[in-house]
Amino acid sequence: MKNIEKLLILLCLGCIIASCAKDNYDAPNSFLSGKIVFEGTPLNLRGTGGAVGLQLYQHGYDYFNPINVFVGQDGSFSATLFDGDYLLVKRDGNGPWVNSRDSLKISVKGNTAVDLDVTPFFMISDDNISMNGSKINASFTINQIVNTAKISNVLLLLNNTQFVDDINNIFRKEYSDLSVGPVDIEADISNNTGVTNAKALFGRVCVWTEGADQGIYSEIVHLK
Repeated sequence: MKNIEKLLILLCLGCIIASCAKDNYDAPNSFLSGKIVFEGTPLNLRGTGGAVGLQLYQHGYDYFNPINVFVGQDGSFSATLFDGDYLLVKRDGNGPWVNSRDSLKISVKGNTAVDLDVTPFFMISDDNISMNGSKINASFTINQIVNTAKISNVLLLLNNTQFVDDINNIFRKEYSDLSVGPVDIEADISNNTGVTNAKALFGRVCVWTEGADQGIYSEIVHLK
């Protein structure tokens, strides 16, 4: 009886070892990095909460599920992957650009860099944000890229951290009557104690397109 028990124990140990060996794959060690760009210019976006994302697909596996890749507020993205061939796809209906599910073929081996081209509805250029006492002044140019796109509103945003967007802010003012071209806006912050008492303050503007789930942003400015 004891020999049978020993045999059963050995068989169980063998199964456990085999199972562990099967599951003990090497960790991915290749690094994919890139930026979302328009004509070579990186786009400034909301970079918090996974608001803007991409998807990576790799053929040849039992589960053909996407690898979600989130985009930072400077348009950058990255992922640690196994070497191999991937398809990089924009998330459907996501982003301040023309919706497209065209895929970009990428061969990942070691450190790999790639840019993903999109067509934004609008771009922001010549942006300048400054603080003068209790006033915030912003000047910038709204450039129309897609002729049929319409501006929904423009946001002036301030936050006490370097993450500034339509959700993460301590001051937000909307302008609904602005047009394409040079823009000058001003905001009074004297009654906002969160802004006046902030030890650090950062600002940016955002142009929102009708029907889009995300806006296009300016670069972040360190105001104090």
